[in-house]
Amino acid sequence: MKAYLIVDVDDLLARLHEKNLALDLHEVATALRNGATLASGLMSADELVAVAAADWNRHHLMPGRVSPNIQQIFVTTGFDIFNVPERAFLADALVVHYFSEPDIVDELVLVTTRADFASLRNRVNLRPHARVRVWSDQAPDVNGVIFQPLETILGIPTKTVSMYIDFENITIGLNEQGYIIDMDRLIDSMLRQARAHGRVARMAAYAPWGQRGSLPPLVDTQGREVSDDVPSRLALSNIDPVFNLPGKNSADMRIAKDVLADSASPTSSDIFVVASGDRDFNDVFGALRARGKQVIVWGVHGSTSRLLENNPAILLEYLDDFTHFQRHTELGQIYEDATRDAGSEFPAFRPSQWSSVVLQCDLLQAERPRSPLTLDDLTDQLVEVHTVTSPARGEELLKQAEGLGLLRISQDNIVTINDQHQIVNITRLIRERIVHRVANTLSVRSWEYVNYGFLLKGISMDLDLNGPGMNLDDNWRSEWIDALVREGILVRELVAHRHNPEDLVPVIQLPEKSALSQQMLPTSEEAQEETPATDLEIQEMTYRVVVSVEQFTSFRKFEWCPLGSLHKRLRLFDSGTAFQRAVEVMMEDGAVLINEYENPQSNYRTKGISLVMDSPIVQRVLMERDAFVRMLLDLYQQHIPITAGAIQASTGLDADVLQMWISIMEIENILNLVPGHTDLYSLFRTHHTVNLIAEKYGIE
Repeated sequence: MKAYLIVDVDDLLARLHEKNLALDLHEVATALRNGATLASGLMSADELVAVAAADWNRHHLMPGRVSPNIQQIFVTTGFDIFNVPERAFLADALVVHYFSEPDIVDELVLVTTRADFASLRNRVNLRPHARVRVWSDQAPDVNGVIFQPLETILGIPTKTVSMYIDFENITIGLNEQGYIIDMDRLIDSMLRQARAHGRVARMAAYAPWGQRGSLPPLVDTQGREVSDDVPSRLALSNIDPVFNLPGKNSADMRIAKDVLADSASPTSSDIFVVASGDRDFNDVFGALRARGKQVIVWGVHGSTSRLLENNPAILLEYLDDFTHFQRHTELGQIYEDATRDAGSEFPAFRPSQWSSVVLQCDLLQAERPRSPLTLDDLTDQLVEVHTVTSPARGEELLKQAEGLGLLRISQDNIVTINDQHQIVNITRLIRERIVHRVANTLSVRSWEYVNYGFLLKGISMDLDLNGPGMNLDDNWRSEWIDALVREGILVRELVAHRHNPEDLVPVIQLPEKSALSQQMLPTSEEAQEETPATDLEIQEMTYRVVVSVEQFTSFRKFEWCPLGSLHKRLRLFDSGTAFQRAVEVMMEDGAVLINEYENPQSNYRTKGISLVMDSPIVQRVLMERDAFVRMLLDLYQQHIPITAGAIQASTGLDADVLQMWISIMEIENILNLVPGHTDLYSLFRTHHTVNLIAEKYGIE
């Protein structure tokens, strides 16, 4: 019996978010799988094919976020993960991947509200009496399905929650306790905690928005101050930013008025959450209890009134318990401990306000090598590069940096960076390697700029950045390139694409007048690290490209092969520029075409390469490949062991060409080393390319 459960994860999460439903996602996934198993009449959930379809690129964890790893949750509950970033192709991709075989489906359960998704019912090969169920908010406009409300499957809670945040009070309290207030994490944590109590009906945050200096420093996950952007960030999360005049009493009175008015409404929430440690709300809480409302207070350890802490009629939760903020004094120790303990998990080292302090210290000292660095100079510099919003904020940040041990500030306000600090060392290493990569590329290639994507690939291969917490992925590399641009160490511009002048692409340059960048320019010896590819390397790479592209397009029945995937496949044989030069030479000779194509598994058009089959280069390479495979088939049919010596005796190829073709056959999976041997190969006789060549030349 064939039974499928297909969950439209993007749609499911959107529905839960719209309804402000607080459900444990692990329990949701488990309930869906168990419910589908029961509905299908299966003995075990292992007999069910459960598929979680989504644009999984959207659900990767953001740095510093405390959100659950959604993909991991579905994997651990027994779902196949199916990634389709382009929503319009979702149904098509599912049909091709899961339902293109002639197998007949007995039971199909679809979790979605989307008509295009529910239409799978008409595109799947169903048994005559098969059942198709749709679990959704409302019955779909599709004939022949059994509709069941999703609420009945999941047991969605009915209690509603209203949340009122004394934003000034809680952020000042967190700041006084030494926490780095990450706005992204704060918003995520409050939303998650509120939804844990029920369906959130209203959310509001009260503060003197726009009054500079009224709130403590607030940063994003990369350490940039975002105090001015807080209202818009709250609004994007459906938290209403409500303005009140500066001063404690103003916020208290406004919140008390709104809470009492809302609780008197016939449609008011069951649970009222008030984020404030102020004792003045005690009477308000009494009135809420008298109206039969549950009261939850969010305070901060060390900043919450004892009157509230001793009130048995309220549930007191502490923000610092569920936000898991780092303290300023803890940050440096995290990296030092992880460096000493090889078994510990090293956190991703991303750009932050601390890296900005280090970079700007070095920048100013490089520009004024004979002058001491003053607190005022560094503060003004931090304001200029928008690390902080005002001199007062800058001084506060530098005092925190001193407490962290990043720098020392003398009595006469002279700033000295701590060269031994782990954050200082790692920040400098990353800056030096990226700037060196840019400068070296410009010097060796005599280019005016470095393409952004080319720079990303170069950094990814930098062995000096293979330390813990570094060079994790392209997102990490992009964050650091962008940070160095913000700090004025690199320059980013948009230039016309050489193949399509109407398209603008980002490129990276060095600033014309930068003492720091000049100090990091490569020496003549270092500039030779990346030497141009030789003609022999380019010719060999041409063979590899033609064979790989032909096999990919022939087997998959595509017209093109993704250029990035091809380069990744052949990177082991790329000396640095061989792949790029081989593609350029083939383009000039009309052997290949490079275009951008629609990709059903990406949000963006994908750059692809296709062969011009009547090109002399392509025909020559494929003719030589066919001859080599025919020779392998001859050895195979005669039961002659396939070794380098046997191949050389049959072909007469010289050693270098012989090794190239053996290597190509291995990378294309036509030849495989026999385990335990270094020069004995097995032929993959049923390989697609081998079969085609055998049929072409009538070989049995």
